[in-house]
Amino acid sequence: MSFRDRGRDSRGGDRRGGSGASFGDRDRFGSNDRRSSYGSGGGSRFGGSMNGGGFGGQKSGDPGANLRKPKWDLARLPKFEKDFYKEHPNVTARTQDEILAYYREKQITLRGRDLPRPVFHFEEACVPDYVMEVIRAQGWTSPTSIQAQGWPIALKGLDLVGIAMTGSGKTLAFVLPAIVHINHQPFLERGDGPIALILCPTRELAQQVQEVCNTFGSTSRIRNTCVYGGAPKGPQIRDLERGVEVIVATPGRLLDFLEAGKTNLRRTTYLVLDEADRMLDMGFEPQIRKIIEQIRPDRQTLMWSATWPKEVRTLAEDFLKEYVHITIGSLTLSANHNIMQIVDVCEDHEKDSKLLKLLEEIMGTKENKTLVFVETKRRVDELTRQMRRDGWPAMCIHGDKAQQERDWVLNEFRMGRAPILVATDVAARGLDVEDVKFVINFDYPNSSEDYVHRIGRTGRCNNTGTAYTFFTMSNMRQAKDLVAVLNEAKQVVNPKLYQLVEMGKSLGGRSRNRYSRGGGRSSGSSYSGRSFGGGGYGSSRGGGYASSARF
Repeated sequence: MSFRDRGRDSRGGDRRGGSGASFGDRDRFGSNDRRSSYGSGGGSRFGGSMNGGGFGGQKSGDPGANLRKPKWDLARLPKFEKDFYKEHPNVTARTQDEILAYYREKQITLRGRDLPRPVFHFEEACVPDYVMEVIRAQGWTSPTSIQAQGWPIALKGLDLVGIAMTGSGKTLAFVLPAIVHINHQPFLERGDGPIALILCPTRELAQQVQEVCNTFGSTSRIRNTCVYGGAPKGPQIRDLERGVEVIVATPGRLLDFLEAGKTNLRRTTYLVLDEADRMLDMGFEPQIRKIIEQIRPDRQTLMWSATWPKEVRTLAEDFLKEYVHITIGSLTLSANHNIMQIVDVCEDHEKDSKLLKLLEEIMGTKENKTLVFVETKRRVDELTRQMRRDGWPAMCIHGDKAQQERDWVLNEFRMGRAPILVATDVAARGLDVEDVKFVINFDYPNSSEDYVHRIGRTGRCNNTGTAYTFFTMSNMRQAKDLVAVLNEAKQVVNPKLYQLVEMGKSLGGRSRNRYSRGGGRSSGSSYSGRSFGGGGYGSSRGGGYASSARF
């Protein structure tokens, strides 16, 4: 179907409406839009019920406590389409040897039944013209590994678990099939909630997912809204009352609206759990389970994660059916190999002076956009004030900042007007800025998974980056996992880290040791042309652990 023909589909409706409307355009829908002016009220046509109280009404403790679990009658649920995949002749013609060679090259591991083959080129995905038009406008040459294998699986209507590092193109891997899925469903009617629901751990990630939805849905007449805490409820409620095909949401705020009867999930047939490991780390498991209870059980579910711990496996087993499992890279905890990792084992009182020396080196380079991660909100503010007093153009974000201020600061950082951003872990995931060149872990995080996600803010989209980490005695229990991550990425390992591992054993310290240790020490990394002074580990400087790594 051509782009022009696609505007009026087999249901006789014009989903795109007037020209120029985008995926996120909520205000320019005129009388040409065939859908009803729908709100969130009305009775159920779907063999299940939503029982929310009035907005702001009584709540009994946890979010979603007043929501009842619908009693789904599968015999009464209306049928819906979810298999839209037609294999391209080029894909069919490829030999098994070619496919296996591609899997080896891209480090793709698959588990499941009736697995579709990967697509090597965008045209082979057989997506509609209205999607291909936007892809061509991006100027990309080929899909990423997770897209090449994820699109055929998702378009085929299968449940999916995708494990891939940050910056691997996961967002488009689920947004593109969502657009196709929605355009094959009946139009929304009054009282219907979204067709696609995308759950995210943080408001920043939710906003960035919405941006991808806007870009790649610009040629479809589909509405979306972004629902998250820390922002006024009024505009979000108005979006929901107008009706949206897509909700991108954080769990807490969505549960508030479900309880209040401002939306429902009776029409939801496409569910995405984005960065599931992070949502579980943040304690969202009860909210996720409560939300999923409100969605029909024969939905299509896609779960995306950068790691595959036991908690994520349990969630997948509970809510996905005969799912396909894709892993890009190793199942062990691993960092992006495009990132040089430098670890400075030091004392807490040394970190301030070491940071200032490091910034002097970094700010002297042409590409110097830098993220500094700090443990507490108070320390973020203190460190930012100190850096600004010393003349460094630093800004900060954390959970106590108003959403408007956070949006402004992130925009200043993206545009390069403030090349140093100091943050708590609120920015460790979901901060999608392609040209971050340096990550500094001023405070080491509570888990090595968070370490991997923090440093994953650099080295995105096949770029290179450098991560510099201050590691102290108080982090000793994390030493074994960190050594495993460094070895897997073939990085130089500071001998003092090995000493901390042994010290932890002798003291009876419990290292998490969930991950296998692979690889070995590598020597002499280089990056650009100048050497760090007084940090990291290497063999070129006398007296301990000065760095031979360069940038």
